[in-house]
Amino acid sequence: MILVLNCGSQSIKWKVFDENLKLKKEGYISFKRSEEEIINRIRFKGILKNELKKVRFDIDLAGHRVVHGGLKFRKTSAISEEDLKELERINRLAPLHNPYNIMGIRVAMKMFPNAVHKAVFDTEYYKDLPEKARYYPIPEKFVKSLGLRRFGFHGISHEYAIQETISRIKKQDSKIISCHLGGGCSITAARNGRPVDTSMGFTPMEGLMMMTRAGDIDPGIVLELSRKYLDSSVRKMLNNESGMKAVSGTSDMLEILRRKDKKAKLALEMFVYRIQKYIGSYYAVLGGIDAIVFTGAIGSGIPKTRKMILRGLDFLNGAKKIVVKSNEELMIAKKILIP
Repeated sequence: MILVLNCGSQSIKWKVFDENLKLKKEGYISFKRSEEEIINRIRFKGILKNELKKVRFDIDLAGHRVVHGGLKFRKTSAISEEDLKELERINRLAPLHNPYNIMGIRVAMKMFPNAVHKAVFDTEYYKDLPEKARYYPIPEKFVKSLGLRRFGFHGISHEYAIQETISRIKKQDSKIISCHLGGGCSITAARNGRPVDTSMGFTPMEGLMMMTRAGDIDPGIVLELSRKYLDSSVRKMLNNESGMKAVSGTSDMLEILRRKDKKAKLALEMFVYRIQKYIGSYYAVLGGIDAIVFTGAIGSGIPKTRKMILRGLDFLNGAKKIVVKSNEELMIAKKILIP
């Protein structure tokens, strides 16, 4: 049997598939935001162990989502303790994700010691981005010494959504814009199923305005913040206290949609506006599109948000509008089965 484990800072999701990728069992648990720091740092391992005890299958193969693979981890591969130590060195680049991905792998390795454990990286889908989209216009010595490039994220989700869209529109030579909208948000432009550009870059902080992440901002703002505050404070502010939360006071999208006050309205307008700007730019990059696909908890789960985003984008009238419920676990299972 195949176990797929998807650990995040606010949730644990797992699914068990048979060798034909038929779902046999699944589990999900989320953490309340008010308890977020306490639960994740102190009780995360205990909660995860209790969840995995519910599996009750003999596991031969286990797949794990890892958000940031850096320069070394470019494809799905078996994972070892040495690899995990190497991944820990880049935890700072994806602090909301990688530490919990790694903890999840370690716990699963102990609970299922006879299984082969493989990591699937969100960055893998973007490893062959065109150079013009991959690199930042900064001095080469820094690019080489620090590994500065656009890695892209949510790759597992985007790849699944784009593959589903291609099968639905029955067109392999396709031009598709994929919108993953959830706690984190990103957009990918794909031609013939392969990405040509994506909104997230060196870290999962670039691009769209998100629930607690700022997205695109003037780098001068970061320099000014760093001049006055500690690096850890700036990092926490940009990851945990920005985006929709900074503007509206909450990171709960459903609450923002329910509210009628000025701050909630402004947060929604900013969120939608920035998505529309990326859609327009990727439409130009692709030279028109066959379809636009929405996925993620907000993208596929909240019709009102989709309508707000599509309103006024008349250039999309000829494109198919597709909604795909995210299934990262199935995509991971497919990938780890490939020899």
